[in-house]
Amino acid sequence: MDATPATPARPVLEGPDIARMLTRIAHEIVERAKGAEDVVLLGIPTRGVFLARRLAAKLEEITGRAVPVGSLDITMYRDDLRLGPARTLARTDIPGDGIEGRVVLLVDDVLFSGRTIRAALDALNDIGRPRAVQLAVLVDRGHRELPIRADYVGKNLPTSLRETVKVQLAEEDGRDAVLLGVKQDKQAQAAQAAER
Repeated sequence: MDATPATPARPVLEGPDIARMLTRIAHEIVERAKGAEDVVLLGIPTRGVFLARRLAAKLEEITGRAVPVGSLDITMYRDDLRLGPARTLARTDIPGDGIEGRVVLLVDDVLFSGRTIRAALDALNDIGRPRAVQLAVLVDRGHRELPIRADYVGKNLPTSLRETVKVQLAEEDGRDAVLLGVKQDKQAQAAQAAER
């Protein structure tokens, strides 16, 4: 039986598009947060951390002030730990004076089911009590399973459940892009594995 080859992922956004989206999001943050004085950015590993650092740099350009930026590991708060292989723990790094009474802006690359953000909220609850929690994502692809929405979105990208969205960032992948692909069915995956 011949396996149908997977459709190669195609870029829907490139580096300049991502840079423009981050600039727009930074301006929206400054506008809503009235200068971003109380904002702390926490990226969700892996690519959310890189995006948070980029946003912090853009906010500093706009406001002239450094914005605290860190990372929030959600591994132990995920609801799918028992469903797959063990995951490597990432680092939680809470900057400066912590999050008490501050506006915490969670940053992630793709918003899909909402389960990652639910885990992030649980992790954040164990660290402290921010005044408010907001969410910035590069891509919102829909298909929510939980009542979660982003406050700041780079691009709404309607997808089917058969499609995949992969964010590539220069810090991790050597280039900036958002790729849209199609999942292979189980038979095609097995056939490809057998050919190797």
